[in-house]
Amino acid sequence: MSCWTRQLFLARTVRLLFNIKSRKYSSKTDVESTSTSLPKPRLDYRAISESIVYKSHNAFNRKAAVPVGAIQSVARLYTEQKEVSATLNAKRNAQSAVSERIRRSADATEKEASLGEAKALKKEVTDLEAKLAQLADQLLTLALAIPNDTHPSSPLGPESSAVVLSTHGPAPIPASPSRDHVSVGRALKLIDFEAGATVTGSSWYYLLNEGALMEMALMNYALSVAMKHGYSFVTTPDVVRSDIAQRCGFQPRDQSADPPVSQMYHITNHATPSSHHNQPELVLSGTAEVPLAGLFVNKVLPPKSLPLKVVGLGRSFRAEAGARGADTRGLYRVHQFTKLELFAVAEEQQSEEVMEQMRNIQVEIYGGLGFPFRVVDMPTEELGASAYRKYDMEVWMPGRGRWGEISSTSNCTDYQARRLHIRYRRSLSPTTSTPSSLPPTSPYHSVNLPFAHTLNGTAAAIPRLIVALIENGARFDDSGNVVGLDLPSILKQFWVGENTKSNLIRWV
Repeated sequence: MSCWTRQLFLARTVRLLFNIKSRKYSSKTDVESTSTSLPKPRLDYRAISESIVYKSHNAFNRKAAVPVGAIQSVARLYTEQKEVSATLNAKRNAQSAVSERIRRSADATEKEASLGEAKALKKEVTDLEAKLAQLADQLLTLALAIPNDTHPSSPLGPESSAVVLSTHGPAPIPASPSRDHVSVGRALKLIDFEAGATVTGSSWYYLLNEGALMEMALMNYALSVAMKHGYSFVTTPDVVRSDIAQRCGFQPRDQSADPPVSQMYHITNHATPSSHHNQPELVLSGTAEVPLAGLFVNKVLPPKSLPLKVVGLGRSFRAEAGARGADTRGLYRVHQFTKLELFAVAEEQQSEEVMEQMRNIQVEIYGGLGFPFRVVDMPTEELGASAYRKYDMEVWMPGRGRWGEISSTSNCTDYQARRLHIRYRRSLSPTTSTPSSLPPTSPYHSVNLPFAHTLNGTAAAIPRLIVALIENGARFDDSGNVVGLDLPSILKQFWVGENTKSNLIRWV
C-alpha cells in the first residue's frame, strides 16, 4: 500500500469514526456508548491557534517538553487545514454538479468532456483527502505535546515555590534517625526488604505480620470514608493498554531521555495468533487513575448524572523507583504498591467544587490518622501534563527528617476527556456560566455534548501511610530500643484478627 493510499485510508477511517453521532438512549443502559473503538483525540486546534502567546508561556512555566515552534506550527497547520478542507468541499460540490450534468446530458461530445472532468476531479479529491489526512496527523502529533492550561492561582516555579494552604494534626515531633521506618520496621518484623530484593530486586518488599494488617486496615478505613461521601467502589484491572495510559497524560516510555526511559512495565508476550499487529501493547498501570478513567472511555453520560464519583483499588507499578538515597529508601519510593484512588467525572461548571470536595475527603482521612500533615498548592513545574491544578498532602516523617508527599489531587479539566472521548449531555440552563478561574468554554464545540472534566485524588497510597505511621508512632523503652507502635484508634475497627502481640500495638 502506497503512502498516499495509507493516508487516504486513515482519513476515511478517522472521518467515519468522528461521524458516529450519539445514539438514542437505551432503556437498558445508564450511559450512551458511541463506539467500541477509540477514535483519535479530539483536540481544540482553534483554541490553541487563538492563544499562542498564553500557550507558549504556559508550556515554558511548566517546563513542558514541547518541541520548539510546535504551538506556532499548530496555528499554521490549522489554517492550512481549513483552506484544504474548503477546497476539498468545493471540489466535491463540483463533482456533484458534473455528475448531474452527465446524467442529464444527451450530447455524446458534451458527455465525454464531462466524464473527463469527473475523472480529473476524482484525482483532485483523492489528493486533497490524502493531504487533509497528512495535516490531521501533523496537527495531532504537535498538539498532543502541549500541556493543559494552568489555574491562575497556581504558584509559578519549581517545587520550592509551593504554597502551604493549611496545616493539620499535632505539632511535628523532632526529627530522629531512630524513628527511620526501615530500622523500626525490621526490628518489629513488619517489613522484609532483603527477601523482596532476593525474589525480585531492589525497591521490592514484603509486608509482614502487623505491617500487612496495617495495609488492610488503612485500605478499608480510607474506603469507608470515600464511600460515606458518595463514591462507588470499583476494583480495577492492573493491566491497561498503553494508549489509554498515554491519553491520561502518562508516558509509558520517555522518548525525550537519552537513552529512552521506560516509566511503566511493558507486557511483551500477551499477543495471540489472531492479534492485530497494530494493537496497542499492554502495560502495568502506574495508578488506578488510568483504568478508572478508562471506565468512561467513549461514553456520553446522561443529563443530571454528574458528577460521577468512583473510588478504585488497584496495584500501582512504577518502573522507575528513583535514585537510591535517603529520599527514596525503604517504602517511600517502590516499584509496586497498593493504592486507593478517588476519581470523578464532572461538568465543567462543577469541577472546581468537586476538587475542593476531594481535598476535604483527604483531609478527613489523614486527620483521623493522628499525624501532622499539610495541604500544599503545587507550582507550575510540578504539574503533570494533564493537571490544571494540583494539591499535594505532605506528612511529617521524623525518621526521614522531612515532609513527604502522601497524596495529590488534580483537576484535569477536559484534557483527559478530549483524548478518551468522555462527554455528557448538557442539562444546565443557558444562563449558567463557567467559573472565571476555569478556561472559557470554546464557542466552536457542541453545546449539547461538551467534553467532561475529570479529577483524581489519592485516598490512600499505602506504603507512604505506613512510613508516616511507623515514624510518628514508634515507641521506645528507656534504653532507646524500639518496642512497639502506637497506632490511631480509628484503625482498630478495621483490624483483622486479634492483636496477638499485645505489647506491640497500642491504640491511641
